Amino acid sequence: MKPPTKAQVARAARRDRIVAAAREIAEVDGWDAVTVRRLADAIAFSQPVLYSHFPDGRDGIVRAVALDGFAQIATELAGAPAGVRPLAERYLAFARRHPAVYEAMFSGPTDLPFATTETPEALLAGFAAIAAVVGGDEARAETLWSALHGIADLARHGRLRPDLEADRLTVLVELFA
Repeated sequence: MKPPTKAQVARAARRDRIVAAAREIAEVDGWDAVTVRRLADAIAFSQPVLYSHFPDGRDGIVRAVALDGFAQIATELAGAPAGVRPLAERYLAFARRHPAVYEAMFSGPTDLPFATTETPEALLAGFAAIAAVVGGDEARAETLWSALHGIADLARHGRLRPDLEADRLTVLVELFA
């Protein structure tokens, strides 16, 4: 395999800047504030440059943020000590630290395929870490993931009592251990 050319490296760096800027704007002002025009202004690129990287515009940029988020959470989950509780703690901490990324991953409209033969590797890797803590049982893994997502999403919207977080984790561990 040949090393990337300077042009390829520069293109990848521009793409990364676009994704990072979208993520930063969304974390501060929400996804409604992420527009191609605002991104172009924020990173001093023209709108056509953004569209050359993301032909479907904002949707492609949000998808890229989501895919980066899936890769990041997969790495964090894979590095968790053995057991349901450490994995759950890492999952929930990721959702808390990166609310806009988590929203791009799970709450916004997306064309990312889940649970199909076309599922991107980053999504599969995160699910594999969840499946590993329940002995590879996919139904249990999906149920654990659903519970974690529900807790993360409800907590993110202030619909759960913060003082019960440790108790919720204890109940979750008891259900899946």
